[in-house]
Amino acid sequence: MKYRKHRGLSVSEIGVGCYALSGAYGARDAGGFKQMLRHAFDLGVTFFDTAEAYGDAERVLGEVVHPYRDEVVIATKVGIREGLTPNLSKEYVHAACTRSLQQLQTDYIDLYQVHFDDPNTPVEETVDALEELAREGKIRYYGVGHLPVDRIETYCRLGKPFSVLMELNAAARAAREQLLPLCRKHRLGAIAFSTTGRGLLTGKIQRDTGFGPDDLRRMDPLFQRERFQSGLRIADRLAALGKEHGKTPAQVAIAWVLAQQGVISALTGPSSIAHLEENVGASGWTPSTRDLTALERFLAEEEEQLKEEQQSSLRRILTTALPQDPAKALVDLVYVMETAVELGRASEKDVMPILRELLPMQKAINKSSLAKLQAIRAQLAQLIRLEPS
Repeated sequence: MKYRKHRGLSVSEIGVGCYALSGAYGARDAGGFKQMLRHAFDLGVTFFDTAEAYGDAERVLGEVVHPYRDEVVIATKVGIREGLTPNLSKEYVHAACTRSLQQLQTDYIDLYQVHFDDPNTPVEETVDALEELAREGKIRYYGVGHLPVDRIETYCRLGKPFSVLMELNAAARAAREQLLPLCRKHRLGAIAFSTTGRGLLTGKIQRDTGFGPDDLRRMDPLFQRERFQSGLRIADRLAALGKEHGKTPAQVAIAWVLAQQGVISALTGPSSIAHLEENVGASGWTPSTRDLTALERFLAEEEEQLKEEQQSSLRRILTTALPQDPAKALVDLVYVMETAVELGRASEKDVMPILRELLPMQKAINKSSLAKLQAIRAQLAQLIRLEPS
């Protein structure tokens, strides 16, 4: 395992995240997950990421790493515990940190990260809380994640964040243009998650792959429409490159992330010891300059094609009748919102309140939901700026 140092903190370049314990991909066996975490440490992984929002994940991680606490870096997140409403008030941040310390069986957290933005709490108040926790020795560093660029700039102006947590993989590259330059500007470490595209880039997901009813990929925009097709083409390209060098598609995907300037760790979410060992095999290998140049040329062409197809999908979903299957209609509207933000046709600030209204509907979706979905579609049609046809 290779290690990277940022501002005095050394982390394994391959990290392990605990998001799967939240149930996002269906039920997980905690016992098997513990075995995987222990084996990760045996393989040299020292960076482990969790969150107060990930169900029992903090407790599970704390129990596993307790015997070698000072040999690992624990990152957790604050701001949302249940539901969809973030809270970053000073009172909440202090109380949440106390809970996380207890769950993790430790008296300090190496990296305490803002999970989602709370538009109702001034950044000054959140920074004050984080700085107080640092002075008290309860946290060593703090970082931010899932925030728009202007909000990160405010954190940098008012405080001393250590890192930015960002989705980054060969099929989701927006952070490379929007966030990595910001990291370099402010000397922030980039921590990448979803480095294999939630499995899309591993070569194990095909066009006809199905997902369980509790698997978030059933409605994840990355697995819908032209984005899914584009991701599969990218996976094929990674597989071809890997075949030349004796690497798996997953290893090539992770190595591509680690090759991006400013990335200090690539978080992975292995579901088994075999997947863990495969992921760790990406450490220490970097594709050649020639291979990276050819891959970048392919990704640029892929991006142009994808943007054209996404524009067409936006227009079609917003101007034609929604599917009569309300579950499919909901998935289409989620796709519209993320795609509109990605293409610069709407702001995240405007879209997020609608998304928070939409997502709870999936728990009790039925035919009577169609009227509400139609109203949301009309609201989005007013909000999103379509390109002239």
